[in-house]
Amino acid sequence: MRFLNYLAVVCIGLIGATAQAETVSGLYQVREPVDGQGSEARTQATAKALDTLVLRLTGDAKATQNPAVVALRKDPQQIVNQVGSDAGPPESVVVEFDPGSTERALRQGGLALWGSNRPSILGWWLYDSVEGSSLVGDGQSSAEPLRRAAQHRGLPLRLPLADLQEQLVANAKQLEGNDPAPLREASERYGADALLAVHAHEADGKWQGKWQLWLGEQREQGTAEGADQAALADAVMLAISTRLAPRYVTRPGASSDLQVQVQGMNLQRYAELLRVLEPYGPRLQMADGDTLTYTVTGNREQLRAQLGLAHLQEVPVDPAPAAAPAPVAEAAPGQAVAPQAAAPKPFDGLRFRW
Repeated sequence: MRFLNYLAVVCIGLIGATAQAETVSGLYQVREPVDGQGSEARTQATAKALDTLVLRLTGDAKATQNPAVVALRKDPQQIVNQVGSDAGPPESVVVEFDPGSTERALRQGGLALWGSNRPSILGWWLYDSVEGSSLVGDGQSSAEPLRRAAQHRGLPLRLPLADLQEQLVANAKQLEGNDPAPLREASERYGADALLAVHAHEADGKWQGKWQLWLGEQREQGTAEGADQAALADAVMLAISTRLAPRYVTRPGASSDLQVQVQGMNLQRYAELLRVLEPYGPRLQMADGDTLTYTVTGNREQLRAQLGLAHLQEVPVDPAPAAAPAPVAEAAPGQAVAPQAAAPKPFDGLRFRW
């Protein structure tokens, strides 16, 4: 135990040092505009903030209809730490929800939750207008609505520099194409987990956009629209959240205890592994050199997806060799036969390496 405590203390400052996946900050703080004046308008904004939080944590639009959420909406103060104000514009309420009581209430309602460790997304976002095409770059004023939308939907968004070379690559044809190779090459220096391509334009008084998302070899796509650029950005981020969440959520009652073995450990990797496994309640069972074995509570496929965010490689588990039956010794007259030792139980979990 002293060894584990030592590791925990040493690794506090190392958490997240090498991961490309990101821990979303401010996940339980929600900002919602106040539509109207007086206490009733603020109460409605607070209730809307709860719905926004539920969508962040579940990625499921139907979750807001869950009886547990309906009950919380009637009395949100039971999971609220504080409610503040932002003069804006627009005037907004800023609601700080309590993580522990919120998660307990939602899990008791049978809802599947997505932890704070989420894939980082590099966004290639191109606007077409009468003035021409404009690629949104980090540091530009047009980047702020995208960042606010990503924060609102609980997604870690990064933006490119949008220099001349990147503007030549991220054109309309490339952003709507099926081959992500040129964008992936341009994205390498940013070290994100997922690649988002959005081509947006104004039509009939609204902003419309086609989007594509690549996470590894998996591709998602869709369309979205909004009254303005900020509303379009929020619609795109909401759509992405609902597509990503099912890969990572953990559902009460749908999980089981299983073992996860990770090879090639060191102090820095130990800290990162604890952060990745945190939603699954890791319990260290064995340490053998640079190999640690944990018992966790989760679903195999979701664990594979979560560990993939930390760029661990799965190692096939060797099937246990069939053991030849041991010869049965005959006992001498009047003596009992000695019991045979049971064969060791084969490893039946997931095995990964750095």
